[in-house]
Amino acid sequence: MNPKQAAADRGASLVQSGMALGLGSGTTSTLMVQAIGRKLREGTLRDIVGVPSSSAIAAVARESGVPLATLDERPALDLNLDGADEVDPNLDLIKGLGGALLWEKIVATAAREVVILVDDSKLVSRLGTKAPLPVEVVPFGWKCHLAFIASLGGAPTLRVEPDGKPFVTDEGNYILHCRFEGGIANPAGLEAKLLGRAGIVGTGLFLGVAHRVIVGKPDGVEVLTQKG
Repeated sequence: MNPKQAAADRGASLVQSGMALGLGSGTTSTLMVQAIGRKLREGTLRDIVGVPSSSAIAAVARESGVPLATLDERPALDLNLDGADEVDPNLDLIKGLGGALLWEKIVATAAREVVILVDDSKLVSRLGTKAPLPVEVVPFGWKCHLAFIASLGGAPTLRVEPDGKPFVTDEGNYILHCRFEGGIANPAGLEAKLLGRAGIVGTGLFLGVAHRVIVGKPDGVEVLTQKG
């Protein structure tokens, strides 16, 4: 089985009837939502509701027959299922290359348990070695952050659409993709510095968020759990 599909199916198997779910964004989350939809149609799941972390995953949920609610309507979630762009040995994550990092983090914060679904290509020894770090900024004065991020060791570029216009998040913000040569040595320190700056509203560093990570592999799945 495709490793992403294997991880998505294992994640969907954790869902129980009556749950309020956080629905992550991205390719693996799409497969997971579709798997939940199949369970609802088969009758093996019932009375669930999903809170989407992006307009894109909301559309997938509607197509799959997964009932939706807003976070205001369901502010406490039983389980959040989401993907990631990188996972380090501490189960810290980089997320947000799909452009939904701020909403994803808000939804994850509302959940009693956060389970991350990835294929084994997303495992890294240090965050930032494969993926750039997405940083969400308000459009006003966004260029003033470029030199600041460079002073922290990053190489930021504005995420743009194919036509060259800035990519705009569901919250109406821009995203800077920040490369760090050799990876991010101190993720917690970097996160604090970034979030302490006016105009930066979120980063793709998800530190201490994941309770479990389900890793899809060509020969099955492996479940990683937070130490301690």
